Amino acid sequence: MANDQIVADDKVIIIHYTLRNSKGEELDTSIGGEPMPYLHGADNIVPGLENQLTGKSVGEKLTVEVTPEEGYGLAEGEGPMPVPRENFEPGVELEVGMNFMAEGPGGQPIPLWIAKIEGEQVYVDTNHPLAGETLYFEVEIVGVREALPVEIAHGHPHGLTGTEHHH
Repeated sequence: MANDQIVADDKVIIIHYTLRNSKGEELDTSIGGEPMPYLHGADNIVPGLENQLTGKSVGEKLTVEVTPEEGYGLAEGEGPMPVPRENFEPGVELEVGMNFMAEGPGGQPIPLWIAKIEGEQVYVDTNHPLAGETLYFEVEIVGVREALPVEIAHGHPHGLTGTEHHH
């Protein structure tokens, strides 16, 4: 098979996937919709999945188990902390799992996720919702293309063909 169809760094890989947790529950899938493009080698997907896809080729299907250390990390810290709803922008519809950036004590950005919402209290956590979970991916590689220089510079693909760009 030609090298241009092999998964490698600085290539846009197009996959169909289904993600399940250790209970077998489906957490996410691209089946029935558009396949997902990502820039290989640019930390667009969890390391454990990216490592298993390296060197594979178009048409291959695989099932990959990703440990927490190779996925979203181990759950750390005190867990979800309550923040009054009034501290969020008015009119923004908050949802469990939503990710946003907050400013840390030294001005550094800190990623937070909404863990639960109870009345006027929004519980936020520094852990990704899948931290501590072993993940199971069923993946089919449906396309590989050379990344455009602008995609490499931006660190992500601009859609399936490289012509879409939404920042």
